Parts: sequence; C-alpha cells; structure tokens
Amino acid sequence: MSLPRVFNPDDYLQTSEGRVFSAERNEAAWEQIYSDLQGILAATSESCLYVVMGVQGSGKTTWIQKNRAALGSGAVIIDAALPARRHRARALAIARRCGRRAIGVWIQVPLTQALAQNALRPADEVVPEAALRSVFSLLEPPSRDEGFDEVVIIDGTAG
Repeated sequence: MSLPRVFNPDDYLQTSEGRVFSAERNEAAWEQIYSDLQGILAATSESCLYVVMGVQGSGKTTWIQKNRAALGSGAVIIDAALPARRHRARALAIARRCGRRAIGVWIQVPLTQALAQNALRPADEVVPEAALRSVFSLLEPPSRDEGFDEVVIIDGTAG
C-alpha cells in the first residue's frame, strides 16, 4: 500500500541551501499545489482530501506523520496553516468540483506552545515570531458550512 500524498508549501520552497521564502516563491508554490491537487483528485475516484491546519508550530506535520498510514492510500493531504475560511476556500472548491470528500483537521494549541515548538525548528524553518502571531490572530475554526464534510479538532497540547 502506498502512503497518501502530502502537499506542504514548505516543500516547494526547499533549495539546496535550505528553505528560501519570498512572497513570489510562496505564491508559485501554492499555484503548483492547486494544480497538482486538481490533477490527483480528478484522476482518482477513491481519493479524499484532508486539510490539516493550524498555526505554525502546532504539530500539523507531526500529526500527519503519526496518522498518514491510517488515512489510507486514497488520502490527499494539505499540510499548511490555512488559518481562515478564505485561505481554505480554493482547496475545498477543487475537492467539490472533483466530487471528493473534504475533511478538516484542526490542530489547536495555545500561542505559547506554538512559539516554543517553532523555536525548536532548524534555523531555515523557523517562522518569524511576528508572522506566527499574525497567523494565530487570523485563526477561524473550520466548519461544515464552509465545505468540509467532516471536521476533526485535535488538542495539540495532549502530545
């Protein structure tokens, strides 16, 4: 059994010197993600979209690593902050257009925990504190009325 495909914009920002962020590179990364997501969801009738979201440093990637195999080979996963409805709308529209289920997984942690976990990252992956605080201030819980078929809320303080 193959593991589900994971889309993380950080992966698209990697270079031989480490991750390099710029607004232009980030925009290009998201355009590539949406293009790839459309292709995969349109081509596989058994696929299901998981949008794993939360502030940077909340443990999204760790949750995915622990649960990836259990989600099944038909799962397609977005691993990104996506703090507000407007940030999730395009991915949900693609899932809907392709007739696929969309499951929101929100990793909730307090700001202090996200800041502490962010500080433990490799230097080129540390999110500036101001950016992390900004994303935290934008957090809107995912809901079924925005297009998710199911919403799972994970208490990220539980480890």
